[in-house]
Amino acid sequence: MESKQTTDGVLVSNYINGNEKSLEILVIRHKQRIFSFILSKVLDKEIAEDIFQDTFIKVINTLKRGKYNEEGKFLPWTMRIAHNLIIDHFRRNKRIPKFNNTDEFDIFDVLSDEMLSVENQIIKEQILGDVRNLVYELPEDQKEVLIMRMYKDMSFKEIAENTDVSINTALGRMRYALINLRKLIEKHHIVLVN
Repeated sequence: MESKQTTDGVLVSNYINGNEKSLEILVIRHKQRIFSFILSKVLDKEIAEDIFQDTFIKVINTLKRGKYNEEGKFLPWTMRIAHNLIIDHFRRNKRIPKFNNTDEFDIFDVLSDEMLSVENQIIKEQILGDVRNLVYELPEDQKEVLIMRMYKDMSFKEIAENTDVSINTALGRMRYALINLRKLIEKHHIVLVN
């Protein structure tokens, strides 16, 4: 069957150009994996079905608006949408705590409950993983300062000494790192608990 050899990228392109059957092939091809992923997080078949449908509504709307630019990465992109909708579901149902992200960058202290529920633990791990991946997209000097500060718990004085710059330069790089991190979070449509 021809659809087995056709790549996701070609099917997406065909769908954008008006071939409705291409989307149907994509849904059939990835339904089991996406639905299983959603169900493993929400643990309720009806909720999983709702989120699955919402995921593809979002996929269709994004494709029709011409906003899709994840060349050849349809499945990871769709999984990201499903992941964000799962987090939205938990937030709406107040099953995860809220926090405010400040310039202190307290995102790493998001969930302080000693007894994290399974949902909270999954979300915490995904948020930390998402943020870690984005850090590597920062310019080298900003990434270096952010890693020293957030992951190595170094003072700005220590960072300045290690990078051979003034404390003000280290502070400035941290500030720009946080600004750029926020832009990357928006660009990649990553939902952080807020």
